[in-house]
Amino acid sequence: MNETTDSLRDCLAPAKLNLFLHITGRLPNGYHSLQTVFQLLDWGDTLHFTRRGDGRITRTTDIPGVPADDDLTVRAARLLKEHTGTREGVEIDIEKRLPMGAGLGGGSSDAATTLLALNRLWRLDVPRAELQALALRLGADVPFFVFGKNAYAEGVGEALQAVQLPPRYFLVVTPRVHVPTAAIFSDQSLTRDSKPLTITDFLAQHSCSAGWPDSFGRNDMQQVVVGKYAEVAQVLKWFDDVSTSIAPARMTGSGASVFAAFQNRGEAEAVQARLPAGWNSAVTASSDQHPLFAFAT
Repeated sequence: MNETTDSLRDCLAPAKLNLFLHITGRLPNGYHSLQTVFQLLDWGDTLHFTRRGDGRITRTTDIPGVPADDDLTVRAARLLKEHTGTREGVEIDIEKRLPMGAGLGGGSSDAATTLLALNRLWRLDVPRAELQALALRLGADVPFFVFGKNAYAEGVGEALQAVQLPPRYFLVVTPRVHVPTAAIFSDQSLTRDSKPLTITDFLAQHSCSAGWPDSFGRNDMQQVVVGKYAEVAQVLKWFDDVSTSIAPARMTGSGASVFAAFQNRGEAEAVQARLPAGWNSAVTASSDQHPLFAFAT
């Protein structure tokens, strides 16, 4: 990252994986209660921020299908400006790498990076807990990225406890399909009654399973997505046929991306080299902390 008094360049908005994802109920407001473990990655979108003296918030990048007013980075900047009363403005440039509708948290991570970066660029010094409360107004995954550490999450994803995870390399494969999160959450076949666990249940696996945490639990959304999108089913089957990963491949979030964990980069890249044409993929390392973590306290 490059920082001056008037700009922040090369700010990584990291992807996330859901190492497991259990849906434990449905709330009166229509949202779902869940339990998951979020894993940060060292791969994601790159954002650039330049201070504007006229107070305007603009996005310079054209993102097909996402008007500027609907972009979570613009919404995050406007929310922070309104919340603090600052007269500052900003120009936002986004280098998109994370596919949309993939379950990697791309838009949510972009929003969180915007909150953290502008907290620094605009010299606001908003505490992290306050930023997390603002982040929840933008989406259920955004508070995790502001929290900035790998986490065991409950509620709708906003109740967070930091967890230590072993270093891993991941092969993330995304077929050419966009999976809309709302459609999966509203599907009648989605299981919504997984038995609630505790963080102790998750941590107990550390001492009794060599595959921990990669073999813990499941993704309750995976079966629904596989039934609707043959492309995701094909990726999972391909991993079953060829992979030498630590544990079976699993879908992240509401899909469409599928990931498998490896002990080292070479093993992940060897499997990646065997991928069929037409699937997007990335080999990426696990990360312990958001790169802009120090921008809030």
